[in-house]
Amino acid sequence: MTQYGKVAVLMGGSSSEREVSLMSGAGVLKALQSRKVDAYAFDPAEKPLAALKQEGFERVFIALHGPFGEDGTLQGALETMGMPYTGCGVMASAIGMDKWRTKLVWQGAGLPVPEFVLLDDQTDFAEVEARLGLPLFVKPACEGSSFGVTKVKNPGEIRAAYAEARKYDQLVLAERYIGGGEYTCAVLGARALPSIKIEPATEFYDYDAKYFRDDTVYRCPAGLSAEAEQQMRALALKAFKVLGGRGWGRVDFLMDEAGHPYLLEVNTAPGMTSHSLVPMAARVEGLSYEDLCVAILDAAHVG
Repeated sequence: MTQYGKVAVLMGGSSSEREVSLMSGAGVLKALQSRKVDAYAFDPAEKPLAALKQEGFERVFIALHGPFGEDGTLQGALETMGMPYTGCGVMASAIGMDKWRTKLVWQGAGLPVPEFVLLDDQTDFAEVEARLGLPLFVKPACEGSSFGVTKVKNPGEIRAAYAEARKYDQLVLAERYIGGGEYTCAVLGARALPSIKIEPATEFYDYDAKYFRDDTVYRCPAGLSAEAEQQMRALALKAFKVLGGRGWGRVDFLMDEAGHPYLLEVNTAPGMTSHSLVPMAARVEGLSYEDLCVAILDAAHVG
């Protein structure tokens, strides 16, 4: 597919999600090459971005995760270079990487999010426990792949959970537990793909469950009624649009026991590994992994 020119698949990087990014990037690279795209691996931890121009690249597929990959900094650099890239732009990437500010934007738009509290060293942790109830989740605001996330089940444990999350980020959230199930819904262009219900064998959908364990159950179709499925897809599209999302992404949900969905977070550069969710939903729609990668690449643009 010569219409794309020489394509760089950005993978690796320097964030805590480097290993996941390398797995995603390897899959994307193989898929694009199988469709005769002139694609090559490019690791910004090993060479400067300026080398993209020097080496004649004409388009970028972003398979980086975490800070300096999906937080708007890379997107801004590529825009100043006039380099078309996949996925969300600067604003949506920056907001989407920050769970706290994402929730604030969604709240401002009247969209449903679980109750949350921003923690700091002066927080009355006992008061937060009383307000949100137990169990609750403590998480860094600007990390992915569940790094630094703790499910707090017993009184008095929130302080230690906060200390763990602070290792990853200065902004730390406590969030009310919503116990009716975890779901995700991918966005591709102007449409939402079928929702997926995630049933981890672990305490919650943590790093191992996401990328390495084979006992995590994914249900796609998710088993929702036609009305609930449509509601979730519509909410995913609205949540993505409110943040300024474009190209592709994934919106994660929690469902309460009464069947009401709550927005959890957005991923503006979702994983593309063998365990990843966007390719899974695409397959149910009849879109192969290879076709999905080409569709994402086809939508790449600047600004």
